[in-house]
Amino acid sequence: MIKDKSNYFSLCFLTVVLLISPLGRQRGVAQTPAPPQSKSILLMGGVAHIGNGTVIENSAIGFKDGNLNLVADATIIRLQAGAYDTVINISGKHVYPGFIAPNSTLGLSEIDAVRATRDFSETGAYNPHVRSIISYNSDSKVPPTVRTNGVLIAQITPRSGIISGTSSVLELDGWNWEDMALKTDEGVHLNWLHMFKRDYEKNEDPGTLPPLKKSEDYEKQKTELKQFFTDAKAYYETVIASEAKQSPEEKNLRLEAMRGLFSGAKTLYVHVNAAKEITDAVHFSKDAGVKKTVIVGGTESWMVADLLKENNIPVMVNRVHDLPNRADADIDLPYKLPALLQKAGVLICLENSGDMEQIQTRNLPFLAGTAAAYGLSKEEAVSAITLNAAKILGIDTRIGSLEQGKDATLFISSGDALDIRSNNVEWAFIRGKKLDLSNDQKTLNEKYLKKYGLK
Repeated sequence: MIKDKSNYFSLCFLTVVLLISPLGRQRGVAQTPAPPQSKSILLMGGVAHIGNGTVIENSAIGFKDGNLNLVADATIIRLQAGAYDTVINISGKHVYPGFIAPNSTLGLSEIDAVRATRDFSETGAYNPHVRSIISYNSDSKVPPTVRTNGVLIAQITPRSGIISGTSSVLELDGWNWEDMALKTDEGVHLNWLHMFKRDYEKNEDPGTLPPLKKSEDYEKQKTELKQFFTDAKAYYETVIASEAKQSPEEKNLRLEAMRGLFSGAKTLYVHVNAAKEITDAVHFSKDAGVKKTVIVGGTESWMVADLLKENNIPVMVNRVHDLPNRADADIDLPYKLPALLQKAGVLICLENSGDMEQIQTRNLPFLAGTAAAYGLSKEEAVSAITLNAAKILGIDTRIGSLEQGKDATLFISSGDALDIRSNNVEWAFIRGKKLDLSNDQKTLNEKYLKKYGLK
């Protein structure tokens, strides 16, 4: 029996610390964030994929103090000797804007099977005031593995409930979330209600999915949701009036987080897939007075593309490496969905939520590659994970394309970054800061190549 409880608890605490520390885990040391750019850099001779659909075959790209100050055709410009402190010859290599991962839980979960490392959801149905950004773990081992494939920016997004919370956009390098924040609390995430559900009680064949039936709770839940938005808009109007009279009202945290939806400062991201539910969600957001709406997932969005175009609603297309969710759909429908929407005039970008989404975020460029093989041009596919994503997230004035005045957030690959066979990121920069592209997986690869004499 332990008589001194204080010593007992101290021993337990020390044991936990050792287990989660590098000494206890025998894992790599967390990377040190890159220092600010101190010397100007010029990249010469690379194939520049601008992000807006254009390509410069022989480019000159210069940046200083974290900003692009030169993006030009190297064959038609003249530069004074010594104009840049460092000149890097990247002839034959490819230059891209940093890829952007929307609707991601990077940094909010470390090991999916360990509940204690999952910090992307809160209890309760209506949590617009929950800020995902403050849970971001800047020492997570996962983001360095996605930077290796050119993913340098991510929208950190909460999960669960009807209204999950607010998302923020981060650069994937920094000491903490304050350093990394590119745009904070930029959107509220609504998981749309299910109009239909599977009737498992009438499933006669266990080997097949049961038939769909209309949910009995759908209208009731929609009425509750409508009331919440009505209260939020009334609160917004009351606050505006009180601010005009300089007599501030007491704040309601939940409704305060919704204010930006009615002023246009925030975007409503509606996670929804079925065509009828998408239609319902679009009409709901219009009636509620929401200024900006984005569909997330949208596996059947091609069926209501005209409605989306008419209302200027973009779509974050869910992981294209998937099977269709309807038995009568074309087997390659997920692959060609981005092209179907693009052809219909709907602004699209690609997202990768789903099973093991943190780890699989590194496959984002290859999702774009698949979309390019099924209808998009190669440069349209690049735009789907760069400039289009930046436009949807409202950060296109800073990143998303290689244009003068924007942040120097870019990378150089020795091959086609959308092709899994040739993607090989050699340099990457976030606001001109040169990133360390090592990670635990690379370290282990080197270790065992040496162990077995393969290197």
